Amino acid sequence: MREDVAALDIRDVTANWVNAQVLQRQIDERIKALADLSDTPLFFGRLDYLHAPGADRAEGAEGERFYIGRRHVHDADGDPMVIDWRAPVSQPFYRASKKDPMDVGLRRRFGYTGGELTAYEDEHLSDPAEAARTSRLLQREIEKPRVGPMRDIVATIQPEQDEIVRSGLGGTVCVQGGPGTGKTAVGLHRVAYLLYAHRERLARTGTLVIGPNKSFLHYIEQVLPALGELTVRQATVDDLVAHVEVRGADDAAAAVVKGDARMARVLRRAVYSHVTMPAEPVVVVRGSRRWRVPAYELQDIVRELLDRDIRYGAAREALPQRIAHAVLVQMERAGEAPDDRVQDAVARNGAVKAAVKAIWPAVDPAKLVLRLLTDADFLAVHADGILSADEQKTILWAKPVRSVKSAKWSAADAVLIDEAADLVERTHSLGHVVLDEAQDLSPMQYRAVGRRCTTGSATVLGDLAQGTTPWATRSWEEALAHLGKTDAVVEELTAGFRVPTDVIAYASRLLPHIAPGLTPVASIRENPGHFEVRPVGGTPDVVAACEESLRREGSIGLIAADARVPALAAALTEAGIPYLAPGEETTARTRLTLVPASLAKGLEYDHVVLDEPRAVVDGEPDERTGLRRLYVALTRAVSGLIVTHTAPLPPQLG
Repeated sequence: MREDVAALDIRDVTANWVNAQVLQRQIDERIKALADLSDTPLFFGRLDYLHAPGADRAEGAEGERFYIGRRHVHDADGDPMVIDWRAPVSQPFYRASKKDPMDVGLRRRFGYTGGELTAYEDEHLSDPAEAARTSRLLQREIEKPRVGPMRDIVATIQPEQDEIVRSGLGGTVCVQGGPGTGKTAVGLHRVAYLLYAHRERLARTGTLVIGPNKSFLHYIEQVLPALGELTVRQATVDDLVAHVEVRGADDAAAAVVKGDARMARVLRRAVYSHVTMPAEPVVVVRGSRRWRVPAYELQDIVRELLDRDIRYGAAREALPQRIAHAVLVQMERAGEAPDDRVQDAVARNGAVKAAVKAIWPAVDPAKLVLRLLTDADFLAVHADGILSADEQKTILWAKPVRSVKSAKWSAADAVLIDEAADLVERTHSLGHVVLDEAQDLSPMQYRAVGRRCTTGSATVLGDLAQGTTPWATRSWEEALAHLGKTDAVVEELTAGFRVPTDVIAYASRLLPHIAPGLTPVASIRENPGHFEVRPVGGTPDVVAACEESLRREGSIGLIAADARVPALAAALTEAGIPYLAPGEETTARTRLTLVPASLAKGLEYDHVVLDEPRAVVDGEPDERTGLRRLYVALTRAVSGLIVTHTAPLPPQLG
């Protein structure tokens, strides 16, 4: 298929060089999308229907066979050989069961090793004599060791996951999922499905995946290209609001206030405080005539623009035209016949420009936020009745700043600037946004993301138990309100595919203390996994645990409190053990990653050595946040976990 596209001759089919360039770019993208992946098979399943889909199911009607794969594959004559997993005819591969066979006589799963077919397994779904059973190939695929970036899950999607993946483009879906329930993979595959089902619409409006940090984005970046989707942009929230260079950091108290949704009201007041009701008329001179727009009429125009609740900048652009229209009405009453060119000329008149500058001056979002954070009186006026005096004092900068460029902006400040920028000029909206690890966002960050999908939909992914910021989400209803998606459907995934049974049971001891009422994850893994809590004498024993894990197959993660990372790095170097930082891709030679606990969220490793749980908890501002950070660290393992400690374990672990 790739060779056919590469062989296309477009010299005589384009009208001009511009068309030729556009068509050549499309061909290049198609060739790139058809790239071979050596360890990724083209098909992983087969469906034998009792009757041809869509045909009359009369007695004796012939069935039909379909191979299911990551991509649509056709032969030299254009006949399909493999059906895309997203096609409607592929859906029973994920949802059919003995109770509801969906007209499927046989479902076959294929097993692969390194891209080579090594096994297959059949289920005769419509045969009452065959009992329902758990697929061993499915279990083996779920438990397969992980080396390198995240991979797709098209061969292992479960019915409850498939329902979320195939939900429509029009609605927003929020997925609450504990560790290892596949929520990130479900979100990415939902994007792939939506691009398949609504390709033209999303090609116009765009799609975006938002992750918590660069390491996480690097980890997931190959999933969509492996499914042939190359156009989805990936970013962090900080990337979205990068109006200024972030060089500073807030303490927890200041960040909580700056991230509070009430700051949106403060900013709105501050922006619109620049509007001044006119006290003087505007006099426009054209030739020998003078046209006068009285102050009361100007005030009516300003009030009408304010009442329309349009963006500050849009209203400022409309004001000169409204004044010019008032002048044209007077001209028509005087017997003249002005046209649109005259109105435009009046709108550009010096007197009108001066009036607009005085009534509705331009606002620079960064300068506005800088003034709020450095001018106590200005903040007090606009935060009156919204923020308390102590809260205002908390966010005020201690030292004056000369300019926007010299200011040491924090990440929370950048979000405030983004809010102010949207008040001035509407933010461009995309067709669909996926927001992962959403539980860690502040209300103001939710608003920033919501602005990117005001006319589109969103897939929100997260776990309330893994919220590790002081402003972590309390409930999805509250978060979705800040996002502007109150009509979103909240789905919960509770079946665990990644974390072994013994490991998730141990980590779930923390749930009553960090997220009361949340349903614990129930692992469907048949393999309980290797799990051990090991008292040690010091760092050499932690290194020994890493060496022990490296004798096993797959990737290894050494997770530790941020403050302990330098000492562990030195110990690994001294022992001659090469290691990577989060975000760097593991290889067959270097399989160990040293992970600060603050960056562990969203990552997974076959075997994890968790160093000093007490230090992980103590490294956070409060105990609940520390226990949530520990919960995240405990649930990164796919096959085995060794917990090493010299200090006593947190009592919440029992």
